[in-house]
Amino acid sequence: MSNLSQTQVEDFHRDGFIVIKNFCSAEETQKLYNTATGDQNLINNALDLNDQTGKKTKLSLWFKPGNDVFGYLTRSKKVVEAVTDLLDSDAPVCHFHSKLMQKEPKVGGAWEWHQDYGYWYKNQFMFPDQLISIMVALTPANKANGCLQVIKGSHKLGRINHGFAGEQVGADMVMVENALKTMELVYSELEAGDALIFHSNLLHRSEANLSDHPRWSIISCYCSQSNLAYNETSTSWKTPVEIVPNEAILNWESEATVDADFLKKENDPALKSTGWEG
Repeated sequence: MSNLSQTQVEDFHRDGFIVIKNFCSAEETQKLYNTATGDQNLINNALDLNDQTGKKTKLSLWFKPGNDVFGYLTRSKKVVEAVTDLLDSDAPVCHFHSKLMQKEPKVGGAWEWHQDYGYWYKNQFMFPDQLISIMVALTPANKANGCLQVIKGSHKLGRINHGFAGEQVGADMVMVENALKTMELVYSELEAGDALIFHSNLLHRSEANLSDHPRWSIISCYCSQSNLAYNETSTSWKTPVEIVPNEAILNWESEATVDADFLKKENDPALKSTGWEG
């Protein structure tokens, strides 16, 4: 049985996102955060992406979910069941990739307005309704430290043209400004352990972290097995998730190392061209 109510499913399809409070327990969240800040493999494989002002946002991105605390979170029954309820498909759920977002105090850069499908269109995924992301906050996220902002209902606009903004892919700002005139801007303020689940065409951004507090989160992206990607060399996106019990997160031995197929910046198709894309 799913952990989502019918109201939550309806809210997602209407608004393009839902927030689930206390999705991860305090103990689970602390274990995830301790691993995020202390695992040398995660740290060594972090990518720096500049925003338009030159501030850096760090992220570590990997494809296949492994047998570590982050792999167990992304493969957990509660995550996969929630994603299954919200994806527009009867096919098995596959894990496209996960990324550990590391927005440090004072230096953590902004993310420009974009849709995830603005990136993933370059991977030539066919169906944006069969792509979804779940973000679990590892620290509090608020206006002061650059929490995610979303435009409510903007997933119904379809894919908007995207081009480069710094080293990031940003949405056509004329359409963004029109969307802001038409729809509600929502600051997704989260406590550690809360989850935000959102559609691949939802417009979202975050401001630089100018506070004294870090903002860390894990974002896992999923697709249905029927959603073919014709320009994606990884294979996780077409491999059904091997679900593990929720208890696996806390049962993982903290001394183990995160062992994942991390993305290198030069291998990302979304960063290989410049200029606006039609």
